[in-house]
Amino acid sequence: MLARVFVVLALALAGVALVPSLGGCGRVLVPANKPVDGCVKNCTARASQRCSLPECERGCEFILDRILEKESDNVIACVARTPRRCSDVVWADCATKIGVHADGGPPEAPPLPEEE
Repeated sequence: MLARVFVVLALALAGVALVPSLGGCGRVLVPANKPVDGCVKNCTARASQRCSLPECERGCEFILDRILEKESDNVIACVARTPRRCSDVVWADCATKIGVHADGGPPEAPPLPEEE
């Protein structure tokens, strides 16, 4: 009888010790439905010569607006062609050279009239 109590107590303590290791207070798995996930997968497949996984993750977060504009494939192609190492500057440069943003933006404003 006493042995059964110890077995039950040991199992209960083992269960309590296991709960924190399973992530009891937070999510165990993060859903893979974010727009950035497809970009990262594409980047690691196409630009692995230039970019590591963390660089692809950072770059895809950096170009989130282009991902939502469905231009991420063109940006990644540009990053893969660039002879420089994958960096924020490369991602930004490539993001400005595609789509509706490729024209350099609106023209410069005319100068203000001089006051007398």
